[in-house]
Amino acid sequence: MVKVSDVMETIKEIVEDPTLPKNIRTKLEEITNCLKSANPKEIRLKADKCINNLDEISSDVNIQPFVRTQLWSVVSMLEALD
Repeated sequence: MVKVSDVMETIKEIVEDPTLPKNIRTKLEEITNCLKSANPKEIRLKADKCINNLDEISSDVNIQPFVRTQLWSVVSMLEALD
């Protein structure tokens, strides 16, 4: 069972990567803030919004392939949220 805190921890690990472009870091921090502000009733809606944002981020040509893989992992976690 995946929890919001697990997703946020994974995003935090990605954000701490010094090779990550600043615009991607900013977008990931916005996603974390969006998840923090979600109440339990609206978490599914917020997760879907975050998935869309992550899809956009993962298509950015400036990110490393391993970061893209990590982002896809976060998408999978968001899809599995309870």
